[in-house]
Amino acid sequence: MRYWDASVLVCLCVEESDSAAARRLASGGIATWSVSAVEIAAAIERRSREGSLDAAGRAAARTALSELTAAWIEISALAAVRERALRLVATHALRAADAMQLGAALVAVSDRPQGHEFVCADVRLRDAASREGFNVLP
Repeated sequence: MRYWDASVLVCLCVEESDSAAARRLASGGIATWSVSAVEIAAAIERRSREGSLDAAGRAAARTALSELTAAWIEISALAAVRERALRLVATHALRAADAMQLGAALVAVSDRPQGHEFVCADVRLRDAASREGFNVLP
C-alpha cells in the first residue's frame, strides 16, 4: 500500500519541480486521508491568490483534484485516526494536520507500516513516518 500526504498530492494538480516524479509514483495507486482534498484545494487557492497560478491554471488544478479524488482510496475513520494522532503528537514533532495524515496512514495499514510506502514532501512528516516504520518516498 502506498499512502500519500497532501503535500505531495499537490504536485499532481499543480506543475512543480517534483510533479514528474510524483506522476510516476501515482501509477501504483493512491490512498490518503479524507481531508487531503481540502488541504490540496487550499494550496491551489493560495497559489491563485498569490498570483503564481492564473485562472486557467487554477481551473486545470481544480479539475485534476476532482479526478484524483474520484480515483484514490480515502481513509475516513475519524476516531481511529484521531487516536493514533494523539499518540503521534506526543511522540514526534508534528503539527496536528500532519499527525492526522500519519494516523490515517497507520489506519490504512492496520498499524503495520513495515513494507508499506509513505509519499510525502514535508521534512518533519517524512522523518516521523520513517521512524514509525514506513518506507518514505520519494
